[in-house]
Amino acid sequence: MSYEALITTVPGENKGDIFMFTLSTCIWCKKTKALLADLGAAYRYLDVDLVNGPERDEVMNDFMAKNPETSFPTIVLDGERVILGFDEEEIRKYVDSR
Repeated sequence: MSYEALITTVPGENKGDIFMFTLSTCIWCKKTKALLADLGAAYRYLDVDLVNGPERDEVMNDFMAKNPETSFPTIVLDGERVILGFDEEEIRKYVDSR
């Protein structure tokens, strides 16, 4: 990933690899970030709308491979499992299982 430097890391307890494709203006993305913070989980995110230049195409390809519907947030757990949107129950279940 050439856009690795654009990813924001939020410190917390290691609950597996939690990565999110988000939008800087998305209320559901903000709610998901707040939930993960409340749960004390470390996570990473990338505000897709703030990516410009040559990295944009790579970001969009990776994002659409995980979520062809292109909805936000798109939460990728351990590089494989995907949660689409703010699904508090599924997010809590994942974090609690770690």
